[in-house]
Amino acid sequence: MTGIDRWDRRDKQREAAVRTAALGPAQRAESLAGMAERELDVLVVGGGVVGAGTALDAVTRGLSTGLVEARDWASGTSSRSSKLIHGGLRYLEMLDFALVREALKERGLLLERLAPHLVKPVPFLYPLQHKGWERFYAGSGVALYDGMSMARSHGRGLPLHRHLSRRRALRIAPCLKKDALVGALQYYDAQMDDARYVATLVRTAASYGAKVANRARVTGFLREGERVVGAKVRDVEGGGEYEIRAKQIVNATGVWTDDTQAMVGERGQFHVRASKGIHLVVPKDRIHSTTGLILRTEKSVLFVIPWGRHWIVGTTDTDWDLDKAHPAASSADIDYLLEQVNSVLAVPLTRDDVQGVYAGLRPLLAGESEATSKLSREHTVAHSAPGLVVVAGGKYTTYRVMAKDAVDAAVHGLDQRVAECVTEDVPLLGAEGYRALWNARARIAAGTGLHVVRVEHLLNRYGSATEELLDLIADDPSLAEPLQAADDYLRAEVVYAASHEGARHLDDVLTRRTRISIETFDRGTRSAREAAELMAPVLGWDKDQIEREVQHYEKRVEAERESQRQPDDLTADAARLGAPDIVPL
Repeated sequence: MTGIDRWDRRDKQREAAVRTAALGPAQRAESLAGMAERELDVLVVGGGVVGAGTALDAVTRGLSTGLVEARDWASGTSSRSSKLIHGGLRYLEMLDFALVREALKERGLLLERLAPHLVKPVPFLYPLQHKGWERFYAGSGVALYDGMSMARSHGRGLPLHRHLSRRRALRIAPCLKKDALVGALQYYDAQMDDARYVATLVRTAASYGAKVANRARVTGFLREGERVVGAKVRDVEGGGEYEIRAKQIVNATGVWTDDTQAMVGERGQFHVRASKGIHLVVPKDRIHSTTGLILRTEKSVLFVIPWGRHWIVGTTDTDWDLDKAHPAASSADIDYLLEQVNSVLAVPLTRDDVQGVYAGLRPLLAGESEATSKLSREHTVAHSAPGLVVVAGGKYTTYRVMAKDAVDAAVHGLDQRVAECVTEDVPLLGAEGYRALWNARARIAAGTGLHVVRVEHLLNRYGSATEELLDLIADDPSLAEPLQAADDYLRAEVVYAASHEGARHLDDVLTRRTRISIETFDRGTRSAREAAELMAPVLGWDKDQIEREVQHYEKRVEAERESQRQPDDLTADAARLGAPDIVPL
């Protein structure tokens, strides 16, 4: 490569970039050993967005911090959301102004300061179905939404809402039936890849000194009298057992909160109830629109969200008390979403249009209401036992506030002076230098031989850490090629997922580090072997392990397809459980 090939990356851009942490196999082993070696200030249990955010908050206050996750980072709720960073427009209708105000501030911080490479503006069209009163009613709500955002100077990066006639609305969303609207409103929110965001949070925490390990399951807690003083942790991969002592432990296990609390023998001051939401992924050309859609349904709202070369359609909101690790979408769930979205589409979607389906569980604070759609999206933090803090509920958008509150509670139990939260001013890995690199993307493309669209793709997934992928490609030019059956992704991204992002299994890469499992009609089965062979040298797999990984992934996909043919939750759950985890917990 010539001088411009390297485009002075090593000398100029690393000065602006956050020190990165490679979450490879060696780092994981070192972290587990290190956590067991000496007492931590804070041990966080649960590697979703709240747990990862809590680890970052704690370590940036100067606390020695550990983070463990039983499965993969974001393998639960935090990889199965609507992938929106939003204030919660519908909560205004519930008069929950505090929640909306808080979420809008966080949305602005993420867009402008903390993660501009990961969080992007997205427009939504709200069709009006009644003349006169509805435009005034809905328009007032959206105006208040914009006003609350601007009031704290955290919404200046998004355009303000606008009122549209039916003709103008149909011009930007020709997919809509003419009789489905009399006019429309258009407003802006933001979106991200939720699993990628969590992986970046974890790496950011690690770069500041947190010890982090996935596939490390808490099997019990250590007690001294009434006080919780640590956790028993089993290495799910290697089989080792560790006793990790900590002055304070934070339970951030989401829908598993009650199960984790039960290990302590505490009933808990509140309970978490799981609500299932499913989403469909369809190709971009099936819905002719330049904007996302938000539609009111009898039970809640329905989003049609732009997602690269696809649309995400969701979500449902139903009670779930079956397997938490692998919530299943039934045929009835899919039919419900298709029926709702087809009520406004001129060309209806069919089952054949659906590329991917995913189901997730929202951790809601259990209340008096029987309807999960009416349970609180706010969060609660409590010292459920001396030495043990529990944080539950909340919204993805407000994870940073939840993390701050959890660490504040933990600090009360520490016999030392601790700094205040600083995460409002701590950009995530890849954010520093991102805008400069974005401006230089044409030069980077010319210097590396990649098409500028490929460079943009990398920058919007890795930010300034894109440099590390370009180094992989410089060492092995074959990694600049796209995956044969999933050409949105480069081969380098698979290697990087295993060497830098903590991916331990094929499923981690195809489902969370990339979104191949929901973005291709084959759901990743045609990419499985190529991806496994790319991961093998990094993770030390032999041919037998490659074969096990591929076969497991294929069985998982078939079990999901079978569950989606079942009529209800019970039969769908049974079908999905037909494919066990590659490493049973």
